[in-house]
Amino acid sequence: MRWWSAANLVSNAGTWMQLTAQNLLVLHLTGSAATTGLSLSAQAAPGLLLGLAGGAAVDRWPRRLTATASQALLALVGFVTAGLVVTDRLTVPVLMVLAAVTGLIATVDGPACALLGNDLVPPQDVPSSIALGSVVSGAGRVGGTALAGVVISWWGPAAAYAANAVSFLAVAAVIPFLRPHPAAGQERPAAAGRPRRGSPAPSGRGSGARDGLGFFLGRPRLVALAGITAINSVFGRNYGLTLAVLVTGPLGGAAGAFGTVSTVLAVGGVAGAVLAGRLRSPSVRLVGALAVSGALLQIAAGLSPSLWVLLLLVAPMAVVESVSDTAGTTVLQTDPPPHLRGRVLGVWRSASTGWSLVGPPLLGLLMQTAGARGALVIGGVLIAGAIGAGTLRRERPARRAPARATAAPNPGRVVLGARPARRRAAAAHPTVACTLPGHDEPCAAGCAPVA
Repeated sequence: MRWWSAANLVSNAGTWMQLTAQNLLVLHLTGSAATTGLSLSAQAAPGLLLGLAGGAAVDRWPRRLTATASQALLALVGFVTAGLVVTDRLTVPVLMVLAAVTGLIATVDGPACALLGNDLVPPQDVPSSIALGSVVSGAGRVGGTALAGVVISWWGPAAAYAANAVSFLAVAAVIPFLRPHPAAGQERPAAAGRPRRGSPAPSGRGSGARDGLGFFLGRPRLVALAGITAINSVFGRNYGLTLAVLVTGPLGGAAGAFGTVSTVLAVGGVAGAVLAGRLRSPSVRLVGALAVSGALLQIAAGLSPSLWVLLLLVAPMAVVESVSDTAGTTVLQTDPPPHLRGRVLGVWRSASTGWSLVGPPLLGLLMQTAGARGALVIGGVLIAGAIGAGTLRRERPARRAPARATAAPNPGRVVLGARPARRRAAAAHPTVACTLPGHDEPCAAGCAPVA
């Protein structure tokens, strides 16, 4: 795990170096900020269109081999781009194609590397593994962005692409020596022996992308997680845009003031990732509660009378966001059975790419209409209101259901709060049967609950 984390730190730094170089290259070649945004969209588009297929490939192919091959291909794209820059043959259309190829490879590389990292630790330590990944990602982003300025100013953008290519090779060189934990990829003991609702039988590695989509849509907790994350990402996570306008506009700060806010956000994110490492069994309910907390802090930030008050709110906002991200990622990567996790991550990649592309224009329109303060306040109200309404709708049927014991036909048999169909199913068996919260169906006494 130490080797894997060190390699990913190098890779993350290289990725942010390349991203900075790519933006500067497009601006140099076209002078258009819109074209720069288009290059980022070209890189994200394959995740929207082919995320399902990429996740299915991860389930079908050997994970370590898949991750090694994808990292090597990403390195090849980096070296090719660096060569084109050095020989002055890089054009905007070619750069768009290379960005799209990078995004295409990432549809397989992303879920493969995420699940490979989880395989290195026992199941109970997966939240800590994901939190460590968040710390590594944040440190790599800060370090890579800082290094990009030095490398590009001294040796040009080609050096940044070459450095990123070398960082991919570093990860590919480490992967063959990783040893998965013996308990990795196994079901939790509580769920052993019974398939989860909506899960196809584990009849082999990767039947198709539709199985992942079917499982995802058949799991209400995953659908709820997607809804929480989507509305939070659109109206609550784009602090680089909303806080920049708030600081330089209504609060009258300069660019340096927003730099201070960004630094506090980064430090708070790392602190939140460290705190999230103590999570053991995060739930969708926890993710929702953290999202509401972040929304309330966002409303307060929108009403901040001064920069100092905003700085006091920004740190807890970043901590809440980081812990929420780790909790949600843990649920996403551990809820599906092992043979479907790649496909579920593929579904998530397609969905998250969609709301990532739609979110900034919607938020920009809201800011244009209501201003920076209004966008923060309205966004926070929408997040808290949507999650609160969803929670009330989910809990209302549970309150109506009679929490009483129903006598079974045979003596010695008790069915607790079972639905009529379940009572009939329980009456047909000679063993004691019960249906408790968390159980999928009537089962023999002593059976394990399903998460």
